[in-house]
Amino acid sequence: MELLEIEQTETLRREEVAERLRALADALSRHNEVEFDRGGTHFRLRVPDEVKVKVELEVEDDETELEIELSW
Repeated sequence: MELLEIEQTETLRREEVAERLRALADALSRHNEVEFDRGGTHFRLRVPDEVKVKVELEVEDDETELEIELSW
């Protein structure tokens, strides 16, 4: 049973995306939690020492998609 799902799509400059990914990577490496603000709500997620990571690449004629999924 799914308790919560938040999905957000934005168009950002490549440099802005890299900055967000670096911030997430820093939070994962320095702390045992990550924090998000979405829709006026603050989320704090505890992250264990071991995390599953899934990387998926889809290349089509008009679009390329790279998904990075973390789960625990």
